[in-house]
Amino acid sequence: MALFSPDSAYLPEIIALNGRWLRNKAAVVADRESLSWAAFAQRTSQVANGLLEAGLKHGDRVILLMDNSLEMAEAIFGTIRAGLTVVPLNVSVTDQTVRSMVIDSGARAVIASGQHVGRVESIREELPAAIGERYFSVSSGAPAGWLAFSTMREAASPSPPNVRVAAADSCNIIYSSGTTGLPKGIVHSHACRMAWANDMAIALRYHAGARTLVPLGMYSNISWVAMLSTVLAGGTLVIRSRFDQQDCLQVMQDEKITHFAMVPLLYQRLLEYDGFDRYDLSSLQAYMCCGSPLGLPLKKAVIERIPGDLIELYGLTEGLVTILSPEDAEQKIESVGRPPPGQDIAIIDDDGMELPAGEAGEIAGSSRIMMSGYHNNAKETEAATWLHPNGSRWLRTGDIGRVDEDGFLYLVDRKKDMIISGGQNIYPADIEAVIGLHQDVRESAVIGLPSKTWGETPVAIVVRRPGSALDAEDLTSWANSRLGKQQRIAVTMLIDELPRNPNGKILKRELRKQFASLDL
Repeated sequence: MALFSPDSAYLPEIIALNGRWLRNKAAVVADRESLSWAAFAQRTSQVANGLLEAGLKHGDRVILLMDNSLEMAEAIFGTIRAGLTVVPLNVSVTDQTVRSMVIDSGARAVIASGQHVGRVESIREELPAAIGERYFSVSSGAPAGWLAFSTMREAASPSPPNVRVAAADSCNIIYSSGTTGLPKGIVHSHACRMAWANDMAIALRYHAGARTLVPLGMYSNISWVAMLSTVLAGGTLVIRSRFDQQDCLQVMQDEKITHFAMVPLLYQRLLEYDGFDRYDLSSLQAYMCCGSPLGLPLKKAVIERIPGDLIELYGLTEGLVTILSPEDAEQKIESVGRPPPGQDIAIIDDDGMELPAGEAGEIAGSSRIMMSGYHNNAKETEAATWLHPNGSRWLRTGDIGRVDEDGFLYLVDRKKDMIISGGQNIYPADIEAVIGLHQDVRESAVIGLPSKTWGETPVAIVVRRPGSALDAEDLTSWANSRLGKQQRIAVTMLIDELPRNPNGKILKRELRKQFASLDL
C-alpha cells in the first residue's frame, strides 16, 4: 500500500484506497474499454513511477496536450500520484498559444496524443530545454525523440509510488480560457482539489453508484469537477473523445448515466437534436450546467425535457461557486443560487466597499476551493484580490451581480462588457434577455461600439433559428419597443455563428473587432 495517513488523504491516497476497496468495480469506461478500480490504480501507479524514473522531481510540471481518452485519465491521475503538477492544455488553442503556455508553466515533460504530437513537434525547438527527452506519445508512428506512453508505463513498477504530497503542494495548473487575452495559469493545491471534490460531490449529489459522462475536454475545470466528485465518491467515469449529440444520448441510454456536466450550448444542441425523444434517459439523476449564463428559455426547456435534476452552477476555476438547487429553481429560476456551505460572497463597488442587498456591483468571494494564485503572475493574482475588512483575502470575479433579500445571486454582466452610453451604465445581459424572447432568435450577443453621439452604443449580434427569415431591422424595432430608452440597440447584425471558446463562452472581444468599422 501507499503511505497513508488519515490526516492527509489527498487524491493520490484516494485512488490507491479505491483500488483496494473497490477493486472489481468499474473506474473508467472509454470507447467501450473498461478498467476496474484495481486496474486503474495499478495503471496510474505505473505512470507515476515511469515519470519519476524519467528524472522528474516533486512538483515538476507535466504538460498534457491530449484528446479525451482512457490514457488521458491515466496521465492526469498518474501525474498527480507522482507528486508532480499536471498541466492539461486546451487542445483548441493555436500552436503559438500552446508554446506560450508550455514556456510559462516551466514544464519538464510533455504527453501528447494523436495530431497533437505533430503540433508539439512543430514548435519543439522553441520549448524549454529542461524537457529534454521527456516527450511521450499516445499514438503510433511518433517522430524520432518521442517515447511511446504505453512503453513508459509498462516498463514501470506497478507498486504504489513512494510519494507523499502536502496540503500546499501544487496539484494542477489549469490555464484560463483566454476570453480577455493570453491565458493565465490557475494553480490548485492538493488541499484545494480535495475541497473541490468534497464540496462539489455534496452540492452536485454524487454517490458510489454515480456513472458520470465526461463529454467535455478533460483540460476543462468543468470536467475536473465531474471527475473529482466521481473519484471521491468511488463512482465510474464514462469518457467520450468529443461531444456529439447522437453519441451523447446513446451513451446516456446504454451506460445508464446518472451524472454529467455541460455548458449551455451543449444543452441547446441536445434539445435541438431531431431524435432526442427516442432515447431512454430515465437513469439521469443530477446534471450540472455551468461555464456561461444559462438563458431563461433554455433553462426552462432543460428542466421540462431532461429527466433528473438540473443543478446550475455559477463559478470560476479560480475558486468560487454558487449553486441553484432544484428545490429553489421554481421560486428563484432567474438566479444562479447561493454559495454552498463553507463559501461566502459579497457585492462590492468600485472602491471596494460592500453593497447592500439589491444593489449591483462586482461579485467577490471567499472559499477553501480558492486557487493558490496565477502561476508566475503576481500582478494578476493581486489584481484578482479583494481585501475584506476583516483582513482576509477574497477573490474578485470581474462579474457584476446583485443579491436579493433571501441571499440568492443574480448575474448582471461581465464588468468588462458593461456599456457606458450617454453617461449611463448599460448591461448587455439585460438586452440579450429581451432579444432571447423572440421566437426566431437562436442566440444573441450585445456589444458596445463607439458612437459619435453617445460615446458607446449597444449593437446586437444575432443568430437566427434554422429556417427563420427574421429581418434585422424588424428585430431591432421589436427589441427596442421592449427595452428602456437608454438600452435601445442601434443596429442588429445577423451572423451564422457566434465565436466561442471551447467552454462555450462567447468571445465578445472578437465581435468587437469584427464590427469595429460600423459607423454609428
